[in-house]
Amino acid sequence: MEETGTILAADGTPLAFRRIAGRGPGILFLGGFNSDMTGTKAEALAAWATAHGRAFCRFDYAGHGASGGDFRDGTIGRWAADAAMVLETLTDGPQILVGSSMGGWIAALLAREAPARVAALVGIAPAPDFTEELMWPQFNAEIRATIARDGVWFRPSEYGQAYPITRALIEDGKRQSVLSGPLDFAFPVRIIQGMRDTDVPWKHALRFAEAIAGDDVIVTLVKDGDHRLSRPQDISLLQAALSRLLAE
Repeated sequence: MEETGTILAADGTPLAFRRIAGRGPGILFLGGFNSDMTGTKAEALAAWATAHGRAFCRFDYAGHGASGGDFRDGTIGRWAADAAMVLETLTDGPQILVGSSMGGWIAALLAREAPARVAALVGIAPAPDFTEELMWPQFNAEIRATIARDGVWFRPSEYGQAYPITRALIEDGKRQSVLSGPLDFAFPVRIIQGMRDTDVPWKHALRFAEAIAGDDVIVTLVKDGDHRLSRPQDISLLQAALSRLLAE
């Protein structure tokens, strides 16, 4: 049975979570930018963990989903701190970090700070350093000027209403870079990346793989896969990767 509840972030913001008791290593799901813990991949992993008796935890960052806070106040560092709080408070022992899109960046930050708590890392269209490497270069002069002048620009989204991109998010993203130096990960890393991803180009996933100093890194490219990688066949790839990691 899945437990639901909230814990308080360092600043008192309530962070909503759901977790399933089971044997370890557990699985900690880290969602994407402006997403929540009830998406297709998270729900599928919850069902898979239940069926296999595995501990599983998911949560919403501040300003996301059922958690408190304002999305506009969020930064990569803030959301990584939320994830660290969840890892420390709601999980036991080594975890397999499953990071979707921005969650892949958050997973890398967690792994860099607390490697003893990481059994493996699985990135689903991981987007490390996306603010500096993928987002900012796409902005034209007018958008950049708006962010500099007003501190925020509202970006249209094909998934719903426009969402804010703040100057604080961009500036903090530079400080949270993980691609600027080698990532000394001694644990297995698995990356699943769609080649028709219009948000995170597949070559960005290869850059992430190259930045990892360890050799136990496998990148799976899905030629017809998009950014979400939420189709049944994509979910099956993710579950198979987890099964192999747990068997090892």
